[in-house]
Amino acid sequence: MRFTKPTIFAILLAVFSVAVAAQNITNQPRAVSPAAKVSQRIGLTDVTIKYSRPRVTLRGNDRTGSIWGQQIPYGLTKINFASQGNIPWRAGANENTTIHFTDDVKIEGKPLAAGKYSIHMIINQGGTATVIFNKNTTSWGSFFYDEEEDALRVDVKMKDVPHTEVLTYHFPDMGNDYAVMELAWEKKAIPVRIDVDVHKVVLANFRNELRSLPGFGWQGFQTAANYCLNNNINNAEALQWANTAVQRNKNFNTLSTQAGLMFQGGKQAEGDKVLDEAVGLATRAQINQVGYQLLGLKRFDKAIAVLKKNTDSDPTDANAFDSLGEAYKLKGDKINAVKNLRKALSLNPAPNVKANSEKLLKELGETID
Repeated sequence: MRFTKPTIFAILLAVFSVAVAAQNITNQPRAVSPAAKVSQRIGLTDVTIKYSRPRVTLRGNDRTGSIWGQQIPYGLTKINFASQGNIPWRAGANENTTIHFTDDVKIEGKPLAAGKYSIHMIINQGGTATVIFNKNTTSWGSFFYDEEEDALRVDVKMKDVPHTEVLTYHFPDMGNDYAVMELAWEKKAIPVRIDVDVHKVVLANFRNELRSLPGFGWQGFQTAANYCLNNNINNAEALQWANTAVQRNKNFNTLSTQAGLMFQGGKQAEGDKVLDEAVGLATRAQINQVGYQLLGLKRFDKAIAVLKKNTDSDPTDANAFDSLGEAYKLKGDKINAVKNLRKALSLNPAPNVKANSEKLLKELGETID
């Protein structure tokens, strides 16, 4: 095949362009606003922010006092290029500041689906900020911002903080099911509360995993059922999980979890039968544990019957008599409470057991010998 001169020139130009592009350096440090990433886990949900970090002092110029309202204007900014519209602040520098949620969340009480969003902000003169979560995550800053792509807007109060030289996203406050994301720069901070339905996420994870390798054993079903028992949630499904665990491995832990879920579901008679079976397989420590769980349910007679198994099987166990005495005290039976607590003290108890028996006797108005 014969090429014409224009064709040969075009091919050479394309090859040269590719070669130049291949030789260009793409990874260079950003001295002014370096990139950063911060992550926080809430329950099983990961929150990850990627952003760039401008400084208050730029090339020797200290901009303290002129960041908010000047460098970052109040309201929207009109631009005559890119989107040619009114744009918010990019909430950082360089490319989009982005945030990724692995599960559905609530932002300041408003729902936001799992996924990745860009963050933009409108700073208001009254000390508030409108925080915007936008579906466009690939643009440069806010220059191509389109309000139609907003997923959520929330209004929050800004607060005064000690000087923060470099713009920082962090999580200064958190609990089991929430975290506060905060942007801090110069002498202001913008806090945003993120809430997660942790139980919903955990249960979804259990259901998914129990369809995989953990579903072939008993431990996964026991773990899932026990989580529900401890948090008093999802009783019907949890009892099904507990039943499977018992069928595959009947032991103290699986039986006591099954019994506990029966109690929570109002099936006391059935639960008592299962609990008796669990106690028959229990160690002394586990019997003591069951006794205190029953005391927590204010089932004093059942607790006393269980705790007596330890005093009957080993009349030299000071801790067993201390626990039984405490059970009688909670029931309101002072005579038997005093009798068992004094018995505990007569058996050379460990310091912590001795301290508890003496404390309970004093509460009953008794003197200590």
